[in-house]
Amino acid sequence: MSSESVGYLTLVRRNRDFRYLWLGNIISLLGDWLNFVALITLILGLTASPLALSFVFIAKMLPGALASPIAGLIVDRFNRRRLMIACDVIRAVVVLGLLLVEDSGDIILAYVLTSLQVFASAVFQPAKTSSVPNVTRPEELVTANALMAASWSVMLAVGAAIGGFATAAFGPQVVFVLDSASYIVSAVLIFAARIPQQTAVAAASSLRGLAAIRSMISDANRDIALGWRRMRERLEVGRISIAKAVWALGGGGLIFTLALVAAVMMPDAPDVALGWLFAARGAGTGIGPILARRYLSNVDRWPIYLGLLTVACGAGYLTLALVPWHFAALLCVVFAHAAGGANWVMSTVILQQRSIDAYRGRIFATEWLLVMVAETLSILLAGLVLQAGLLGLRETIVLLAGLQILCGVVWVLWIRRYEPHPTS
Repeated sequence: MSSESVGYLTLVRRNRDFRYLWLGNIISLLGDWLNFVALITLILGLTASPLALSFVFIAKMLPGALASPIAGLIVDRFNRRRLMIACDVIRAVVVLGLLLVEDSGDIILAYVLTSLQVFASAVFQPAKTSSVPNVTRPEELVTANALMAASWSVMLAVGAAIGGFATAAFGPQVVFVLDSASYIVSAVLIFAARIPQQTAVAAASSLRGLAAIRSMISDANRDIALGWRRMRERLEVGRISIAKAVWALGGGGLIFTLALVAAVMMPDAPDVALGWLFAARGAGTGIGPILARRYLSNVDRWPIYLGLLTVACGAGYLTLALVPWHFAALLCVVFAHAAGGANWVMSTVILQQRSIDAYRGRIFATEWLLVMVAETLSILLAGLVLQAGLLGLRETIVLLAGLQILCGVVWVLWIRRYEPHPTS
């Protein structure tokens, strides 16, 4: 991390385009986390089934995994600013459909709508991430990524906490309306930003409507294969692209268990407890990147730190399984996700620095695909184990935490063979 990196306030004050991109992102994130708590509360209230709940988490993961390869192509072929605006509008309409979910017979509709929301997010996510280097100077890049991650964390903490209280006070339906409105505000803010782009978008811009879609489909197989081949040819990129997925093999299921921990922590107000637990997660992911930026400044060591931070996250959840589920549980979640948040930012920055703009969208979409598949498998494992009664909730957390620690250890042993090992 360069000593020439600018400060957070300086970046936001002097970089107009990043400021609008950042503000749009945090407004929609606030609505997302309000929605997340309300949806979990709704599904648990209608079904009381761990497996049904796990399908909600999977609906938020698997569609994104399936959409990611084509999403990367879209992000690299079309105007990213317009794509983000379109995704916001689509998500605003889809979220309102959740108002129709009124009883257990409507659960499938909730899964379908959530999947559609995630499909749109699967395009928005790599478009946003790939746009950050386009609206920042080199000395601003690390600060911009740290601020984006910290903002995600703050909105998770604030949105989850407010979402818990709002759901308890007004019901999930009001929260769904608020989420829809947040996407519209995000679209307006991103519309105000100027986002330059050095990709094939210029060539594609002469085509409109169905002609543009046909052109994209005809080139899809070739271009996607090219993106994958690029990662295989540049192994320093390919290695880092799987770092988040290594974390997610245990991490996805661990996050899922928090929804069930909430019901034990506060049986009379599980939505409030869920809000507090996810607020603790948000606080941790916010603290982690800030501490990493200050104390883990040797960028050459970051690839190894990714594994050590994965181990630390698993250790935090292992402790969660052993302590009483009151205030101490919140501290465990904060610690675990401080490590996870630092891991996320470090791997993102390394990947941005090692990939060129023309391929960056496909590389980040591929990374997102791997993360979503890993999280889906982890959540499904947890849901099946709990639904079948093979293990209790605490034992399931121990199992997943142990898996995450093992993944971190394997990563460290593997990455040391390929990455430099500085002595300072």
